[in-house]
Amino acid sequence: MVAGDIVLTGLMAVLLVGIAALLTRVENWRSYTPLAGGGAVTGDEAAVINREKPAGIIRWLTTVDHKDIGLLYGVYAVIAFAVGGIMAMLIRLQLVTPAGAILGNNAYNSILTSHGITMLFLFGTPIIAAFANYFIPLLIGADDMAFPRINAIAFWLLPPAALLIWAGFFLAPVTENMIEPARTAWTMYTPLSVEQANPGVDLMLLGLHLSGVAATMGAINFIATIFTERNEEVNWANLDIFSWTILTQSALILFAFPLLGSAIVMLLLDRNLSTTFFAVEGGGPLLWQHLFWFFGHPEVYILVLPPMGLVSLILPKFSGRKLFGFKFVVYSTLAIGVLSFGVWAHHMFSTGMDPRLRASFMAVSLAIAIPSAVKTFNWITTMWNGRLRLTTPMLFCIGFVSNFIIGGVTGVFLASIPVDLILHDTYYVVGHFHYIVMGAIGFAAFAGIYYWFPIFTGRMYQRTLGKAHFWFSMVGTNITFFAMLALGYLGMPRRYATYEFDGAIAPLTQVSTFHQAATVGAVILFIGQLFFVWNIVQSWLEGPKVEDGDPWNLERDGMLDREFQWFDEQLEAEAPEKDPSLLADGGEEEQDDS
Repeated sequence: MVAGDIVLTGLMAVLLVGIAALLTRVENWRSYTPLAGGGAVTGDEAAVINREKPAGIIRWLTTVDHKDIGLLYGVYAVIAFAVGGIMAMLIRLQLVTPAGAILGNNAYNSILTSHGITMLFLFGTPIIAAFANYFIPLLIGADDMAFPRINAIAFWLLPPAALLIWAGFFLAPVTENMIEPARTAWTMYTPLSVEQANPGVDLMLLGLHLSGVAATMGAINFIATIFTERNEEVNWANLDIFSWTILTQSALILFAFPLLGSAIVMLLLDRNLSTTFFAVEGGGPLLWQHLFWFFGHPEVYILVLPPMGLVSLILPKFSGRKLFGFKFVVYSTLAIGVLSFGVWAHHMFSTGMDPRLRASFMAVSLAIAIPSAVKTFNWITTMWNGRLRLTTPMLFCIGFVSNFIIGGVTGVFLASIPVDLILHDTYYVVGHFHYIVMGAIGFAAFAGIYYWFPIFTGRMYQRTLGKAHFWFSMVGTNITFFAMLALGYLGMPRRYATYEFDGAIAPLTQVSTFHQAATVGAVILFIGQLFFVWNIVQSWLEGPKVEDGDPWNLERDGMLDREFQWFDEQLEAEAPEKDPSLLADGGEEEQDDS
């Protein structure tokens, strides 16, 4: 066994040295890098850059262009969303019957754990990074991100992170179940996560740590870009709302993710070196909960603030009027960022903490609903008396607002100590945060994909399929997660593979009915995503080409933003008589007076 470990370590070392040597050779000729300082590119320099930019797979493996990296993030996130969605379908099919339909307990716990981690860390954060990487430089008038190579490194840390998180599923059959998928739930509570003698847990923790490093690198890059690379015409007063939310999100990441990384290292030490950070005789099992949720609740706002920015950017475009109360939306974004670090212990009301401390966390948890409500009323007021155009992006924005209201109101109840003590760890909690994660974050992501699809691809999607995707998603989301809210009121605990409990605890017939309703909703939701995949792939390959740089007719209402102005210039530059290599992303180009 020891000899095998030494051989494996040696092979890994050789592989890493080979990769480093290959990258060194690639760097010698890959000189098409946009200027790291965001400076202007002259016509001759741009032409040279365009000629030397490689094609095919080499382009995608070596690119540091923010648009290419944005597309890579997007493809990665959609794949992770598909994997997490398949896991969710397996969970729902399992719970159709009280005894469990298709999975054993261990398999159910493994899939449950990986589903949560996949959706939050491998889909939620990367899909936001996809939009931010592609459009932040365009919106602020920069040529590229402040640190293009760091931008590329941050992305390429994510595929190995995903492989480590999912490693147990691949290795279990090969190792005869010596290495299995983690079964800790996505919160990884101690002592369970310490006592599981399964190397798959260590691999999953290492993958999480790697994804956290990637997110932190990206956050530093976004902050530096927005502070230093803005066009001279873009100041803090007219900075777009999406950039404001990305800036706030990046600040939260800088404070939250390093703490998660430290806690993961402590957990790995407890598991492998017999330290006692989270043992009863050491820091205690509750220490993990405090550290995890100090990261975990800001993480909710790390995920939801940029989607709020997307909706605040897109919704006014199809309302025919500017965002109502722009300054208050910005202030509420900053307020959420500050308050988010003072609410973590509302996840721990039932742990027996000091009642005075518990009351203070309840007060802050209720207070953070106020800036969220400010945003909601501003979105509704923006639509009020507006000239609404129910395009697919607009439908998803409206769906976001309605789902966010339900998710937010149900969250206010959980912020109240007496109510939370009854509903804690039931399906009510699952329904609440899925209204936010899928009903809000997912819908905003779809709105962004459809809104910017012409820029991504130069083509237009099939509008009818886009609207079908919305309605299947909206109906499926509300059936599934409203049924979960009802299950919570019936007392159904979450994370259970079976629910053959005594009828005296809860009426089993009603519990089974609502589980079946949730599964029917999940099937409807799944069908909607098949529409989405077909529409995006088919339209990307064969959709009608966009001839006009203003495909949404935004100029009519004076709502044309910088990214569509850039897109219009891009289409003009691609005309046969023009040289597309002469077009910079956002900065002013130097003109050759000669």
